[in-house]
Amino acid sequence: MTCPLPANVNAPVNESHNSNRRLPALGVAMCLVLIVAACGGSDGGTGPGGGIDLDARIAAATTTAQSTSNACAPIQPFYWEVGDETGRLASGSVPSSNPTYTSTTLMSIASASKWLYGAYVVQLRQGQLSDSDVTFLTFRSGYTHFTRCLAGQTVDECVAYANNGVHSALADGLFSYGGGHMEKHASLIGLGSLTGAGLADAIRSQLGADLTPLVYSQPQLAGGVVTNADTYAIFLRKILSGSLLMKAALGTHAVCTNPSTCAQALNTPVPQSESYHYSIGHWVEDDPVNGDGAFSSAGAFGFYPWIDASKTWYGIVVRRDTTGTSDPGDPDSAGHGFASAQCGQLIRAAWIDGAAR
Repeated sequence: MTCPLPANVNAPVNESHNSNRRLPALGVAMCLVLIVAACGGSDGGTGPGGGIDLDARIAAATTTAQSTSNACAPIQPFYWEVGDETGRLASGSVPSSNPTYTSTTLMSIASASKWLYGAYVVQLRQGQLSDSDVTFLTFRSGYTHFTRCLAGQTVDECVAYANNGVHSALADGLFSYGGGHMEKHASLIGLGSLTGAGLADAIRSQLGADLTPLVYSQPQLAGGVVTNADTYAIFLRKILSGSLLMKAALGTHAVCTNPSTCAQALNTPVPQSESYHYSIGHWVEDDPVNGDGAFSSAGAFGFYPWIDASKTWYGIVVRRDTTGTSDPGDPDSAGHGFASAQCGQLIRAAWIDGAAR
């Protein structure tokens, strides 16, 4: 790798482009120091902790994922991967023998569906969200009575089912985590007549035909997607590359979510020891004590996708666990998403600085 000399190093010696004069020895030494610093070290590393060898990152993340003494231990079995916009860079099934989960394992991803819908709307609007879009996609629309959809329903039929379409004036403008916001929003923007199959086609029309397999087990935008890590990773890589406009939308219009620290929040599935913000269909993990600013969308059953704060790396923790869940059919319940997030956060930290957790 070759790095250009900073202009302010060369200019004081001679301003003539045709001069054959050489830099004094001290200037050369200073120049070499600047080159090393600018290049990020001899291995040309990029992103957070630039200069860390890829092998060191892989080793640190793998050791962390396979640990028997950190937050990854209790969520076994699971699959994990980390990559950048060019592709997967590291991955593994834990345990490695007879793995239950791999990159091709199909499962309900529950609330990880929300990030897909948020990106769909951003793409549909060509990056220009209306105030109404923002209100619905940051869960402040007042549609807070959602329970679930039935498999054969259309979006409009789901909105009309039970109390799904009931608006609460008292909740209007306040953050309340749930599927009603996106369901009503989808109905308002013209997706009301679609069943699950039609929704999958609509999502691919904006995010790409290569997002397959991707189906909706029920016509619920906020929690109905069934897919695998390979497909979701394609989506995350498109964000990192900028081919999806969600890259610029990450973290925008973020609202506070913790009722114990925020008067504008009614409920959150995240433990109230953590004060995250919520952006366009995704979380911003910016707790002032424990957060690193990553973007994510954990699902109730344990599917946890993320992009780091610098928008350099992506990762996924994959598993499906409904044991002990009060309502295994509710993709908006707290479930096991936070447990996967705790493991994923450790893998992310290990990857970024090359030190196992």
